[in-house]
Amino acid sequence: MENSMKKLIDKSIFLCLLIFNTSFAQEKNTIDWQRGPSTYSITSKAQLFVPEDFVFLGTKETDKYLTLTENLGSGEEYFFGPANDSWESYFSFKDLGYVKDDNDIDAKELLEQTIENQKHANSERKKRGWGLLFIEGWAIEPRYDSRNNLLEWAFLLKDEQNQSIINYDTRILGRSGVMNVILVATPETLSSAVADFKQRIRGFEFVSGEKYLEYKKGDRVAEFGLAALITGGAAALATKKGVWAAIVAFFVAFKKLLIVGVLASLAWIGSLFRKKK
Repeated sequence: MENSMKKLIDKSIFLCLLIFNTSFAQEKNTIDWQRGPSTYSITSKAQLFVPEDFVFLGTKETDKYLTLTENLGSGEEYFFGPANDSWESYFSFKDLGYVKDDNDIDAKELLEQTIENQKHANSERKKRGWGLLFIEGWAIEPRYDSRNNLLEWAFLLKDEQNQSIINYDTRILGRSGVMNVILVATPETLSSAVADFKQRIRGFEFVSGEKYLEYKKGDRVAEFGLAALITGGAAALATKKGVWAAIVAFFVAFKKLLIVGVLASLAWIGSLFRKKK
């Protein structure tokens, strides 16, 4: 009897996976994927070379994909990633002004502040009927590459099913603002994903007149430094929304890989029944 029940549960889990994956694949195919090799514009400020076996989406199609995967769309993001879905990234330009890179970063203090901000963001996720996300710590502590004017860090997050997710953030400084880039991967694939991403990011560049080193006296200078780019303070200062509304929106936008979460949940359900043997 127990063996029959186990087989029934296994078949049910397989059927759920099959139905979900089929439905997801069908909806994913309605999106207008732009394939490489080709160079695509990111607003009027920058461009990105998309190599063969990689795909790109404009803002409208990126929002469709984000909605499909239960993530928050902003109407400002551009999708870029390998066609095999091993990782995905999102580019968006923020017209913040010229951000000076001469201040220090306190990783411990930033983490404490970020965890507190995420608590408020979870209240908004709950209102939307989305699963909550919890910051566990740094996967990669903040570091600034002064040669390439690039700030990077990565948060380790967990969802309500205890599934780990990595959001690897890059901020590329430009003359009139900052290019936000979020890389989404699992902890198991983080190292290879970051290595691959860093190789592909070489195909990104600000257009002439927008490069960081082209700053001229009289250009608008941001009221904040590098630390605010991590905690969401930059979003609050650059928007007409209230401070908390802007910060909450910043952290609600943490991305998750939907398929990973679903597979983990179904596997967990199956394990409960198997443990009863």
